[in-house]
Amino acid sequence: MAGPAPPAADELPGPAARRVYSRMEASCLELALEGERLCKAGDFKAGVAFFEAAVQVGTGDLQTLSAIYSQLGNAYFYLREFARALEYHKHDLLLARTIGDRMGEAKASGNLGNTLKVLGRFDEAIVCCQRHLAIAQEQGDKVGEARALYNMGNVYHAKGKQLSWNAAQDPGRLPPDVRETLCRASEFYEKNLTRVKELGDRAAQGRAYGNLGNTQYLLGNFTEAATFHKERLAIAKEFGDKAAERRAYSNLGNAHIFLGRFDVAAEYYKKTLQLARQLRDQAVEAQACYSLGNTYTLLQDYERAAEYHLRHLLIAQELADRVGEGRACWSLGNAYVSMGSPAQALTFAKKHLQISQEIGDRNGELTARMNVAQLQLALDRLGSPAAAEKPDLAGYEAQGARPKRTQRLSADTWELLRLPLERCIPRAPSADEECFFDLLSKFQSSRMDDQRCPLEEGQAAEATAAPATEERGAQPSVTASPQTEEFFDLIASSQSRRLDDQRASVGSLPGLRITHSNVGHLRTNGDTQEPGDEFFNMLIKYQSSRIDDQRCPPPEVLPRGPTMPDEDFFSLIQRVQAKRMDEQRVHLATSPEQEARGAPEPRQQCQPSPS
Repeated sequence: MAGPAPPAADELPGPAARRVYSRMEASCLELALEGERLCKAGDFKAGVAFFEAAVQVGTGDLQTLSAIYSQLGNAYFYLREFARALEYHKHDLLLARTIGDRMGEAKASGNLGNTLKVLGRFDEAIVCCQRHLAIAQEQGDKVGEARALYNMGNVYHAKGKQLSWNAAQDPGRLPPDVRETLCRASEFYEKNLTRVKELGDRAAQGRAYGNLGNTQYLLGNFTEAATFHKERLAIAKEFGDKAAERRAYSNLGNAHIFLGRFDVAAEYYKKTLQLARQLRDQAVEAQACYSLGNTYTLLQDYERAAEYHLRHLLIAQELADRVGEGRACWSLGNAYVSMGSPAQALTFAKKHLQISQEIGDRNGELTARMNVAQLQLALDRLGSPAAAEKPDLAGYEAQGARPKRTQRLSADTWELLRLPLERCIPRAPSADEECFFDLLSKFQSSRMDDQRCPLEEGQAAEATAAPATEERGAQPSVTASPQTEEFFDLIASSQSRRLDDQRASVGSLPGLRITHSNVGHLRTNGDTQEPGDEFFNMLIKYQSSRIDDQRCPPPEVLPRGPTMPDEDFFSLIQRVQAKRMDEQRVHLATSPEQEARGAPEPRQQCQPSPS
């Protein structure tokens, strides 16, 4: 902290010391209480200012200081300043361990786990959440145990979801490590559900059902996913939680897409759209329109599909979401191809190309170039190239106008417009494209000053986990220059010092005023009562194992936008569309034997864990 620390109470004469100390204690507590009030009101930025001021004043009340650390960490978390959140939750953990506060240690471990999860540091997050769970069970804290089980599920779910993106597999056809991770998530959510049922906590039951549905969806168990989301929907309605109700409808729509019930999915998406409008959430409204456009494409109602994609386009333009605007143009181009309207399809294909170039979407640009070339060739065959020269957006209105229909195409020309939807699918980043800037600028953000690297810290919320060990083993080796090796040695040296940092002396904690009244509660570094090294040793093992991750080449980041659903759903929906479009365009007779060979594989179950 800037400025000299206030004098300790025992450095002043007796009566004066007591008066100064009393005023400082009152000032620290008053500042902290105002910070708490502001955070509860949702003004986290102002709340942080008061909490930081309270730390600057300092206090000898160890419980008060622990509460300040915890709330400062949470406030920084909500402000998405995750490096600062991590810093204060570490302070809270150190203080709790030093004074032997087991419940405080559990709470701080849980907060650290949640923050590390958001940073993509899943293995470290699991260690912290396991610590939270172990202490809660040791202390007989059923509420804390339920929270720890839920947090463990969240970490495994986030890790499995990210791994499933990288695997680029259809739901249910996942690599063994991804399936195992998601099954672990499901196990912890099931245990959490059991505990919160025992506690009679209906709101927590709703959250557990929702996350169980999301996990089963990723595992490809869509019937089970729909069952869980229906339970989540019922509890959301019970509490009048419109936002949760909207999410449940959207998730039910997603599940029914992959169950092949496109008509049912459309009804759920319509309810999603209705609630998004009630909540005045334009981004979610656009996402619902996008999902409805895709669903009506699967239903072969291309006019209605174009209508919803147009609504998505208009909202994306209003919100300045260029990524969403580009996707909407691409979808509209496909819809007009399906309606046999190449001139209008070319209008949107050109717009898609322009946006892809502007935002640096190389896959989108390649797709758009191919589409433009095919459409121009088709129009040349029709003898009306002039139709593509000027964009024609006439005939649309902002709300609900039907798209215009133009000349139908001949069968020969139709073949030219078989847009390669399979190639349009945005690929997931490969293992060797994942992590250099993510890992240096995000999960190393707390050590930038030590490394003296002029790297700008990115949004920590977007940090991703490093590739798994198996993936790294398959990566080509990177030849490093002597300067590069020196740079990595510096990082490795910084990592090797982290264990000492995590065992920092309690005297280094900001805001702590050591007095005669609290010195007896503080344990020194050499105190034999201090808990063992297992917890920190496990953390340092995972930290030190990331040096190889930092040698990865720069990733190819796929653009995202607020009006687009999750990228995994987008990719999967496009695969379904691609298969369906082939069915519409190619009419080949199949024998019963061929149909039998093409039957979908049965869903794969998680193996029950040993009790």
